[in-house]
Amino acid sequence: MVSNVATVGRSGVHDFILIRASALFLAAYVLFFAGYFVFTPEVTYESWKSLFSSLSMKVFTLVSLFGLLIHGWIGVWQVLSDYVKPTFLRGSLQFILSVTLLTYFVAGFLIVWGV
Repeated sequence: MVSNVATVGRSGVHDFILIRASALFLAAYVLFFAGYFVFTPEVTYESWKSLFSSLSMKVFTLVSLFGLLIHGWIGVWQVLSDYVKPTFLRGSLQFILSVTLLTYFVAGFLIVWGV
């Protein structure tokens, strides 16, 4: 049996479930903010800071950031493995994009817990 070490999951089915679950978390996060902007009469710095100072919002944001990391990682791997055939170029692009995704996650973590 051939094992692929480039994927997040153990198999294609596992990757499929991870990407769908992360998409659901991201959709819930976007819908939450759409509702927040619709139902909040005036969004000010104080209301924004009080929203992000609650523990539940911090956890929701970090779970969404982690979902974005998983979604991006699997998506980058699938697109690059399908469309970029030179191994060195694919590996280099995968490394650069993976470092970018991790940087976004770390920056988001530091910003959310800095509030």
